[in-house]
Amino acid sequence: MVTQGSHQDAYLAGLNMRTNVMGAAHVERSVGQVSEFCRPAQELVTEYAWGEVWCRPGLDRKTRSMLNIAMLTALNRSQELAGHIRGAVNNGVTETEIQETLLQAMIYCGAPAALESFRVAERSLTEIQEEAP
Repeated sequence: MVTQGSHQDAYLAGLNMRTNVMGAAHVERSVGQVSEFCRPAQELVTEYAWGEVWCRPGLDRKTRSMLNIAMLTALNRSQELAGHIRGAVNNGVTETEIQETLLQAMIYCGAPAALESFRVAERSLTEIQEEAP
């Protein structure tokens, strides 16, 4: 499916979505403080992943967050997972839903990957609770 609009439109929509989901501080680290070498990768992710995919109407943000948690567990990408745990909480995913998503991933993706994801999720959730007013 080809969407209407320009690359700039998709980038700006993606930047807005990414900021809403991941938080301004995360986006500033990822996009604002990126090296010239890595800039094209961040721009591509912002335009396509966040602008073209996350902005689609077919799934809500909460569902997309739970899918990302499961997929990042399957790929054993703990650094990305930590950020997406925060994003999931921002999107209304509860601690119980995160736990259930990780249990589902454990059965289908393997215990070692899921156990690492449980540790990452617990650290992220603790940090979020400690930051709350």
